[in-house]
Order: sequence, then C-alpha cells, then structure tokens
Amino acid sequence: MLKRMNLRGRAGSAAKTPHICVVGAGFSGLRCAEVLSEKGIKVTILEGRDRIGGRVYQDNHLGHLVDMGANWIHGTDHNPILDLAKETNTVASLIGEKSGTFDELGEYMDEKKAERLSELVWGIIADAFKYSNDSSSIPPDRSLRDFFVEELEEKDLSQEDKKIVLQIAQMWGAFIGDPIERQSLKYFWLEECIDGENLFVASTYKAILDRVAKRALASATIHLSTYVSRVYTRDSMLTEAPGRVKVITSNDTFEFDEVVITASLGSLKCNEPVFYPPLPARLSQAIKNISYGRLEKVYIRFPTAFWDPYPRQGTGSAPDTDTSGFPFFSHFLHPLYHPGNPHSWSIELASLTSVLPSETRHPTLLFYLHGPCAAHITNLIHSMKPTSSEYYSRLNEFFKPYYSRLPNFDAESGSCTPTGILATDWSHDKLAGYGSYTNFQISHPAKEGEQQIELDKDIEALREGMPERAIWLAGEHTAPFVALGTVTGAYWSGEAVARRIAEAYGIGGGDDRVRKEDDSRKMVKIGKGGETLNGIDVD
Repeated sequence: MLKRMNLRGRAGSAAKTPHICVVGAGFSGLRCAEVLSEKGIKVTILEGRDRIGGRVYQDNHLGHLVDMGANWIHGTDHNPILDLAKETNTVASLIGEKSGTFDELGEYMDEKKAERLSELVWGIIADAFKYSNDSSSIPPDRSLRDFFVEELEEKDLSQEDKKIVLQIAQMWGAFIGDPIERQSLKYFWLEECIDGENLFVASTYKAILDRVAKRALASATIHLSTYVSRVYTRDSMLTEAPGRVKVITSNDTFEFDEVVITASLGSLKCNEPVFYPPLPARLSQAIKNISYGRLEKVYIRFPTAFWDPYPRQGTGSAPDTDTSGFPFFSHFLHPLYHPGNPHSWSIELASLTSVLPSETRHPTLLFYLHGPCAAHITNLIHSMKPTSSEYYSRLNEFFKPYYSRLPNFDAESGSCTPTGILATDWSHDKLAGYGSYTNFQISHPAKEGEQQIELDKDIEALREGMPERAIWLAGEHTAPFVALGTVTGAYWSGEAVARRIAEAYGIGGGDDRVRKEDDSRKMVKIGKGGETLNGIDVD
C-alpha cells in the first residue's frame, strides 16, 4: 500500500507540508492529531459537538463528576490509557470478585450458592472463548446463549440452578451492550481484551481526557460545533497530481490533502457523513455487517449510602479480599416482581461507595442497562431535561423496586430518597450513532450464491480505509482485535492512522513504535476470575 501511495505522489510532496483534517475530537481523533502534529504536519480538527471527548465525557449534575461514557480501563498490560492514568494521578480501582445477587423474586441469594453458580458462568464463558478460537465450523447464527444451554445439558445441576446460571449469564450483555442471545459464538473471540485486569476509573476519565486534549491541541486547530455532512473525493486523486478532498460542514466548506474520519460505527451505519463518490461496496458491506451495541447508565444519588454505612477502604492497587460490607457489584436476575420492567430484563448495579478509595466515594448507585432495556429507559425520558420533575419521577419509579431491596432501606427515611438521578442517552445521540460501541452479533447463514459474513475481515477492511481516495478511518471499530470497543482501541487506531499518513508522505517515524496486528494466537486474560484464554497478539 505504501508503494502505491508513493506512486500517487505523496512521498514526493514531502517538501510541502500536507494539511490533514481529523473529523471528530474523541480519543481516536485527538491521538491522531497529536501524532501528526508532533511530526510537523498541519492538522485541523472538525468536531460536531460543542465539546471534545466524543463518547468520553463527564457531568456534574449530581454534585460530583460522573463518567457518562467510558468508565473502565480494559486490560493492564502495556495499555497506554493506564499509563496516562498514572501520569495524571487518576484513580483506577481493581474490583474484587465478591458480588451480590437478587433472585427473580427479589430475595437476596445465599452468597455461597451465588458464588458457586457465578464461577460456573465465568467458566463457561472461558470455554466459549476457547471454542470460538477455532471458529471455522461454528454456524454464524449460533449464539453465546446457545453455547450455555448446550454446556448446561452436560452439567449435574438441578433445573432451578440451570435456570439461575442462564439468568446470571445475562450480565454479559453489560459488556457488549446487547443480550447474549445476540452475541455471536463464531466471533466471540473478537470480544477478548488486553492482558491483565479491568479497572474501574473511580475518579473519572476527566484528567486523562484533559491530558490527551492538551497534547493534541497544542498545535492543531479545532472547530467545535462544526458538523461534517458531506465529503467529496475526486477521481483525479488517482493521478500523479492528486486533487484535494472537499469537506462540507454545518458552518463552512474546507479542502484538505487527507481526511481522517473518526465518526462512530453507528454514524457510518447511518450514512453520516455522506461520501461522494459513495463508499466502495466492500467498505459499505463491512459497515453493514458489524453490529453496534446499546449500553446506558443511570446514576442515583442519595443523602447517605444507606446500603453501605461502613464501606471498606479500597486501595485501587489490589483486589479487595475483605468479605464484609456491601459489594461493588450486584445483580438483579430476571425481576418478576417489577411490573414496570415489561420483559423482566436483568439489571446490573455498582455501588460507588463500596471498596473504592475514600476520596472517590459518593453515596451513589450506578445501574448498567443494555439492549432492549437500555432502549426502554431512554425512551421513557427522551427529550426531558434532567432537572425536570417528570424525568426524576419516571426514573425513580423504574429503579425504586431495585434499590428498595438493598440493606437498611426504609421508605420513611429521607436518607433512602434520591437527591438526584442522571441517565445517559446514547441511544438518541446522533453524533454517537445512536448507540455505544462495536459488538459482534449472530447473522443468518449465507444462502446459495451469497458470500458468508466474515466479521474479522470486515474490521480489517475498515482499518484499511480508502487511502487511495485520501480517506482514512479510525475509532474503536478499527482497533486491534484485542481492543475493539474500548478507549484504548480508539487511542491506538488514531495513532496507527497518523503514522501511516506520515509514512506515506515520507515524514520520519521517529523512535516510537507502530502497533500492528499479529495473526498469531496467544494466551490472554479477561475480566473476572483471571481466566486464561486464547486471543490475538498485538506487538
């Protein structure tokens, strides 16, 4: 590819500093701008929002900052986001194994039973990753839930315990943003993550975002509230004297030598921005094939943490081993007792007092919602202001049946009445692509004469972009396989594109290393339990 680009004249134009447009000021766009600027390349960032950060931003509506987007660091081995957390004194906590479980009748489950069945769930997930790594014979319509059902047939468990295992397994939806019935088993291996542990960013991503933005904007020019609607490339781009790319925005028209599109996969699915000529069929098909998840969060703040009056002191550097007190995570399984939950969707809860360092604790509960449940909640409050009484009442009515089951709840006590509620609404956010991040869902088997969907090849097609038309793609959907759907992946993707552009113009790469995909499989760790699984190596 570099040889072909040199023939187009890029490398021969090194004497003239290219002008690069970066569409989007999320982590991929900011990192791309930073690397390009460091190499002396002129960069202009066009951002549709009135702020930077994209799907990483904070809100203080509750009286303290909370992350409305990403709030985890996925993987601790050679992760640049963890390095940035250390540089900025960001508190990132390693959460222990203990969790609470409420059964379908709202009763707190015996902890030993819940632990035993939860360990079984993670064991089956580990087996599913291993099985998925040899995916050639797996039908594309076989789901993770199908795998669970088949594995449970071989287990010596009561029917009641098997039912509970399937209910606990629904928590995987909070990882991918959709139910496990939609999770592809064939491409489950694409959900694997970087070696190490998952850390909860207890003090929010703000300091990390500020650091990345400061470096990126030191030299680059940024235009906020500038929505890119159309991008024109010219056939003459394929000649020895390539033309420039025209970008039409809500405010102005620009021309650039190269354009890096960091719009979300969801936006690309909505044909945002529109490309002229249209995208090649291969890219359009890849965008169509890859799925986009829906994960939402609801924060509920109380006067005091009535559920955890004596929280344990977390260190942020080691897993919590104390078995006393209220756990960080709780699971509400298939709640039949809640008439406002029409399909008894399972709910995940995180306590922002439990096991976190004292300076980051807040008397706040964080609920994670995914898929149809996330859509239901956001539809309840869509277009309402968080300060309105109806916004508060609708959310409180939905979540009270859950928080009222926590220890020490007293309906007559003011300590148990929320002082504020704040929900995300990515599902209605045009610039987020009406969703959260990439995932990999089941598909129908190819009919005779049709080409079978290959999601890994689709990711590679997006990652390649259209350099022959001076269009490059970056974002979590173009990341190395071990970082898809993460902030780290977005950061790496922007970095990789920047270096490809610089190399195409013959501008030195310096001493820093370019991260590249390695086809070799190796052993990596995921999420809970430290299970060792097959993955994709990244040099």
